[in-house]
Amino acid sequence: MSQIRLYNISKIFDASPKEAKAALNMMAEGADSVQVKSQTGYSVGLYDINMTIDSGELHCIMGLSGSGKSTLVRHINRLIDPTTGEIWIDSPMSADGQPINILELSDKPLQKFRQSTVSMVFQHFGLVPHMTVLQNAAYGLRVRGLKKSERHDIARHWLSEVGLEGIEDSYPDELSGGMQQRVGLARALAVDTPIILMDEAFSALDPLIRNQLQDQLLALQAKLQKTIVFITHDIDEAIKVGQRISILNGGRLIQTGTPQDLQDNPVDDYVAQFMQANS
Repeated sequence: MSQIRLYNISKIFDASPKEAKAALNMMAEGADSVQVKSQTGYSVGLYDINMTIDSGELHCIMGLSGSGKSTLVRHINRLIDPTTGEIWIDSPMSADGQPINILELSDKPLQKFRQSTVSMVFQHFGLVPHMTVLQNAAYGLRVRGLKKSERHDIARHWLSEVGLEGIEDSYPDELSGGMQQRVGLARALAVDTPIILMDEAFSALDPLIRNQLQDQLLALQAKLQKTIVFITHDIDEAIKVGQRISILNGGRLIQTGTPQDLQDNPVDDYVAQFMQANS
């Protein structure tokens, strides 16, 4: 069953509705994002994205720098609003069990949606420097209003799950990059949202630590079955962790499939070149 559904999502940055429409018309007529930028001055973040992500799936979104992958993932928690399109998500907020259109949420329901449904792990850790490891891991639970003892118990459990037991009183600047990212992962797991967004979460790490965290993520996912949207520019990483992979180029979705699908049946040379890099 699909948990995340994106319909006709386009994003033109810093343009009025009239200007955005002109840019989208150019894309519809076959122009690419570089041509739109040179002729209009406006940046195409995404163009006509249609995508479903299944419940419990670890779905990789990949592409080169500027392809739109980070823009796309930020639409799922509405850090960015689209120029056009709809985003429907299955959420614990829904009283009748039906998906909700998150673009219709006002400020307070949107805040509740972010607390109950989706958490995020950032590339550069996003830890609060004056908070201890334990306080950072428990931060989302603090925002929810849980009592200190309860949120710290939950945070300790998830710190242990990611291999950080015994350093709860340390501060972020005392940790290696890999350890800091484990704190970020523990923070996301502690709030127990059904959806986790991971934006280039391991790309700043050295290869050995990166490989270890990939293994740990797969082990946790086998047990937890979260819906994880994992952004990466590395095809090797996408093939290792992704059940399905969506490849973006210039704001367009080029192809979605299993690693084997993309390897055996690339839709164009762009996808083929990505997959050949892994062969």
